Amino acid sequence: MKSFFSNTSIRNGLLVVAGIFLGWLFFHPSGKTGETQQSESVEKKPTIWTCSMHPQIRRTEPGKCPICGMDLIPLVQQTAKIDPDAIQFTKEAAALANVMTSVVSRQHPVKDIRLYGKIQPDERLLQTLTAHFPGRIETLQVNYTGERVRKGQTLALIYSPELVTAEQELIEAAKLSATQPELYEAAKDRLRQWKLTDHQIAAIERSRKVKETIGIVSPISGIVTSKRVSTGDYVSQGTVLFDVADFSRLWVVFDAYESDLPFLTAGARISFTFQALPGVTNTGTIAFIDPVIDPVTRAARIRVEISNRSGRLKPEMFATGVVHATLAGFHNQLVIPASAVLWTGKRSVVYVKQPGFEDPVFKLREVELGPALGESYVIERGLNEGEAVVTQGTFNVDAAAQLEGKPSMMNHESM
Repeated sequence: MKSFFSNTSIRNGLLVVAGIFLGWLFFHPSGKTGETQQSESVEKKPTIWTCSMHPQIRRTEPGKCPICGMDLIPLVQQTAKIDPDAIQFTKEAAALANVMTSVVSRQHPVKDIRLYGKIQPDERLLQTLTAHFPGRIETLQVNYTGERVRKGQTLALIYSPELVTAEQELIEAAKLSATQPELYEAAKDRLRQWKLTDHQIAAIERSRKVKETIGIVSPISGIVTSKRVSTGDYVSQGTVLFDVADFSRLWVVFDAYESDLPFLTAGARISFTFQALPGVTNTGTIAFIDPVIDPVTRAARIRVEISNRSGRLKPEMFATGVVHATLAGFHNQLVIPASAVLWTGKRSVVYVKQPGFEDPVFKLREVELGPALGESYVIERGLNEGEAVVTQGTFNVDAAAQLEGKPSMMNHESM
């Protein structure tokens, strides 16, 4: 009996000891596990929540943006240090704000100068027809403005007592031409001074009769642009009867503002179109640049000469011209799109993308602009080749910078 109880006690004691050991083994934390948990708690950083449209919003918990009501998104923490004057966007915010960048590069700039003007008559082909002797308009062969006339055509018949006397003197002098040739030539010269043609003088000599009316002949072919007399009017020597213009050649006169004049030279090629003839492009050369600027329009007149044999072009038609001017002294210069530039007073600023960040980071920078090239600008100072500047969504970036109180186009004191 004693032996039995002794063995039982020993077995029970061994079971208790084994249970205690197993409990300690399973439930007692090891020193290594505690160190790992402590290390993880130290390395873990709190998540910052921001708005994709308003990156200035910072929250420690998810929720709604207090400005636009959008769901907040976790902010990706940058490993590199961000300049305190720079503005940081998330990739989602940059996409929603339609922010795009372009790399600054060197180009051979060509300035596209757009000019506006209209067709005008060639002043060298305008002629005013006047009365060379006094008289009365008996008949008008041209009755309205705009009528086309040809060279040598009779425009009007005029009666003049002085002319009748001169005709009679010619007839009498012709009878004595063999004995008194000087008198004969003097009589013809008098009629020539009154602009009678040799054909008219010869007709008077052949008929040996005085013509009561003499025709006024057009010296050029063209269009009557002004009719100054009517049938029955009395005119004196020098009275204007008609204005005639030859439209076979015309001028296209453009207005060039004084800021564009340094890039325009006589002989430069120009392409131009007319509003009345869409789809038709003409080319020519600048024949003349007015040396005086109009004090009202602040522009100088640029003249181009064109042929108009077909007669399709009319004076006063509107024209648009473009000159591709190569900028002397600006070859291989930095050029950026015009959309990248913000103006504030005398300053011109751009937003430059900062390298080395996973998310887009932009910083304001002042630049000095050269000549404008239509949709781009030459950069004199402030940028380096290869840098990226914001060319779309520039105002959205600037608005975010203003909301965060960082340097912007309206706040540059900290620049």
